[in-house]
Amino acid sequence: MHLAQINIGRLVAPEGDPRVADFYAGLDEINALAEASPGFVWRLIDGDTNNATSLRPFEGDPDMLINISVWESRDALFDYVYRSAHMDFLRRRREFFLPMGEVFTALWWIPEGHTPGIEESIERLEHLREHGPTPYAFTFRSAFEPQPAV
Repeated sequence: MHLAQINIGRLVAPEGDPRVADFYAGLDEINALAEASPGFVWRLIDGDTNNATSLRPFEGDPDMLINISVWESRDALFDYVYRSAHMDFLRRRREFFLPMGEVFTALWWIPEGHTPGIEESIERLEHLREHGPTPYAFTFRSAFEPQPAV
């Protein structure tokens, strides 16, 4: 089993605004760091760029960004998020993103080889918001182990 994750965020300003210039300028470096990290499997990209910032799956919310990725383990994702240079970027999130007021990250186990789609990922996030952490969707703080295939 691999670990999938979704995180979303609403930018403080649209692309091109100086308030988010450092965010966009750092994307290639952060994405390259993810791809070079032990345990990285896959990440969502839009096809035209090396990121997913042009994807806007939340109708009527053009400043909401989405990020989806797959990792070999919870530890691999945790190490990338909190124990790499990504943390320097993460510390600046309040400069680039508005407070969400609700859960904006969900984790779940997937079979190796599965690539989670946008709809599937959003559904996992919504499930976590509605039901709290379960084996279906959880957080780093309330993690579940992979369930054996039935």
